[in-house]
Amino acid sequence: MKNKMKVAVMNGIGQMGFIEREVPKPKANEVVVKLEYIGICGSDLHYYETGRIGDYIVEPPFVLGHEPGGVVVEVGEDVTHLNVGDKVALEPGKTCGHCEFCKTGRYNLCSDVIFFATPPVDGVFQEYVAHEADLCFKLPENVSTLEGALIEPLAVGFHAAIQGEAKAGQTAVVMGAGCIGLVSIMALKALGVSDVYVVDIMEKRLEKALELGATGVINAKENNPVEAIMKLTNGKGCDLAIETAGTEMTTIQCIHMAKKGTNVVLVGYSKTGEMTLPMSLVLDKELTFKTVFRYRDIYPMAIEAVSNGKVNLKGIVTHEFTLDEVQNAMDYSVNNKADIVKAVIKI
Repeated sequence: MKNKMKVAVMNGIGQMGFIEREVPKPKANEVVVKLEYIGICGSDLHYYETGRIGDYIVEPPFVLGHEPGGVVVEVGEDVTHLNVGDKVALEPGKTCGHCEFCKTGRYNLCSDVIFFATPPVDGVFQEYVAHEADLCFKLPENVSTLEGALIEPLAVGFHAAIQGEAKAGQTAVVMGAGCIGLVSIMALKALGVSDVYVVDIMEKRLEKALELGATGVINAKENNPVEAIMKLTNGKGCDLAIETAGTEMTTIQCIHMAKKGTNVVLVGYSKTGEMTLPMSLVLDKELTFKTVFRYRDIYPMAIEAVSNGKVNLKGIVTHEFTLDEVQNAMDYSVNNKADIVKAVIKI
């Protein structure tokens, strides 16, 4: 194994470059992974476009990327469950393990988390990474490292479906057919939800939703989605609504189309972080809002769903770039949102 590795860094808003760093050595409880694929997430693009998300501010040079899949090339002395040559998906967040939330199994809410590509912690647009072995999940023979990289967004989709108490016999609606909307569709179907309808304004994304198992799609530019869902459900409304678009309008539409007494799951972040909603209607319907922050204890389930064919993760990838093409990859992803669904970096 070589001593130096190439690392892609964000040098400023809209500016990518490269540096060289030492290939990391594993601590006793870590493994070194030779990365093969890293997904480009919406948060990566947001940092690239604006330099910040809320209070998290990029200080260049900064490494983006938190959706990695690769192969173990070195094992720490205390690691017994992984071997050199194992394909793995890396869960990107290391939590403290002893706070109230970690101890009660809600570790995604830990305040003391070290998460790839969340300032000041560097991400993984690079050739190698050392990571805690317990956060590296071995992939079955029939699951590729490309799919391993996409377990991270799939975990968000499964967490959204579980938060919404998804089950067989339901009719669900997913607002937004970007990457998180698409993985939410697949998670809902994998959990046995009978009908999943998808709303978006981009035709290419709606076509992809159908390809990945949606029962039907609604182009909100051409049809009123609330009227369409009420018609499809004989005026009852949907049993579950998952909002991934992050807009006030789509959240209000969820409230109007949800059946009384059901769950509305909020996944998407709005640009301002604030919304004005018809709360009197929420109260009249006795709706329950559930929200999503990343995921917890989902990776094994998500990997199994891919392995047994319930989820077609490769199907969400529309564009692939090399690490050398990272500037083009980021620019293209920012400027062609109607054309691109999910892009990945291949190392």
